[in-house]
Amino acid sequence: MTIVYTGDGKGKTTAALGLALRAFGGGEKVLILQFIKGAQISGELEALKLLPIEIRQCGLGFTSHGEKSEHVAAAANALKIAQDEIISGKWNLIILDEINYAVKFGLISEAEMLNLLKICPADLDLVFTGRNASEKLIEAADLVTEMKLIKHPYQRGIAARRGIEF
Repeated sequence: MTIVYTGDGKGKTTAALGLALRAFGGGEKVLILQFIKGAQISGELEALKLLPIEIRQCGLGFTSHGEKSEHVAAAANALKIAQDEIISGKWNLIILDEINYAVKFGLISEAEMLNLLKICPADLDLVFTGRNASEKLIEAADLVTEMKLIKHPYQRGIAARRGIEF
């Protein structure tokens, strides 16, 4: 199955992590590849150290920091890792966290992302997260959920909090 969590609201990665927990509880082997996140310790990283769910931060963090070429190289590396892991046969569920951002920001192409669907074995579930999922990805997916922002504390100047936003 191909699952997409997208939209401008909070909860895309959180939904994917919930699915990872459910899959793990069902005896599945789970890999999470984070295309943008990197170098920041988050609550999910700390929690997942307690479980045999593998998570790899492949990105360099906010794309507004650093040279774009460095972010492009990191995303290309994440894409290569995703390709290798998808065909490895080791996993039941692979979450490609923030891959939609990588496409939106021009770090990888939409065609490269969609190629992951072409090489995906029938018995592997893939999850794509991030705002601005492409229409082609939405069309190809089996399940698409859009998180809609209604209200967020950030709009009132409240900073992100550890354990809630990260």
